[in-house]
Amino acid sequence: MRTVHFVLPNDIDDVTSPSGGNTYDRRICQGLAAAGWSVREHAVPGGWPRPSESERAGLARVLGTLPDGAIVLLDGLVASAVPDVLVPLAARLRQVILVHMPLDGRAEGEALAAARTVIGTSEWARLHLIERYGLPAGHVHAAPPGVDPAPLAPGSAAGTELLCVAAVTAHKGHDVLVEALAKVADRPWRCLCVGPLGREPEFVERLGRQIDGYGLTERVRLAGPRTGDRLDATYAGADLLVLPSRGESYGMVIVEALARGIPVLATASRGLPEAVGRAPDGSRPGLPVEPGDPASLAGALARWLDDADLRERLRRSAHGRRTGLTGWAGTVEKINHVLAGVA
Repeated sequence: MRTVHFVLPNDIDDVTSPSGGNTYDRRICQGLAAAGWSVREHAVPGGWPRPSESERAGLARVLGTLPDGAIVLLDGLVASAVPDVLVPLAARLRQVILVHMPLDGRAEGEALAAARTVIGTSEWARLHLIERYGLPAGHVHAAPPGVDPAPLAPGSAAGTELLCVAAVTAHKGHDVLVEALAKVADRPWRCLCVGPLGREPEFVERLGRQIDGYGLTERVRLAGPRTGDRLDATYAGADLLVLPSRGESYGMVIVEALARGIPVLATASRGLPEAVGRAPDGSRPGLPVEPGDPASLAGALARWLDDADLRERLRRSAHGRRTGLTGWAGTVEKINHVLAGVA
């Protein structure tokens, strides 16, 4: 049996702080094990990607215990911050780095250049890493996230139930969303924001004041994280997924919404258009907006809320896109192929 050592952030299974990267890593662990790999997990404590010296030393100790020639799959959140640890081990360990979100720094470039191969979680990420760091095209692969089949969300005729699924941080653009919602406050809607609240407490506090200042406390709810059946029920009650992020490598919540036939309003930044994709008839199952632009987001929200024909067209497109989504088995197979090549 082939063995792969998977180096992961220590919070991979923290249900109080779920993330797309952690979900991806867990599904890959499970999938590789089912495909016949012996998966040895090494969850390393640290404030990744900004570890302390003691946390760097802890990672070095973990890697130092691995046998010569070991295949080591490293989460990019860890690997991209510590080339000083990884580069000296590059000849001894067969390192593969899985990049969820490029950090675009010199340290990341050094770590990726020393790895045997690199995996990005979208085609956008693959091309970006090649261009950003001058990596050989054959050195970088793409393995976009899969999605589980899900029942269709019924939706409402008025389309007033808005859902944002993302950690409440500045990068995810909740401040832009609230400002845009204030611009369409004369229309009926409710917005439920689901995601961890503890990553940037000062931002969450400012956001609360922003919501209160616009008089939206009864209409915008910061609900905290939800997982499993509770998250499934949340999607089932949504009409439109809104993702105002300033940029993502892919956007797993987008395909989770589309798997339920829910249209998407998302920024056209980085890998997000790739996740939105197209239905078989060529239509897009959502509305693109500019990142960091409340006016663009407000205009798209107004179109959605005001135009019943548009809502119907986007729902039909989302239903079509749903049929073309791929499962996690496809993601695992891509990574399995990469690891087998390294082996």
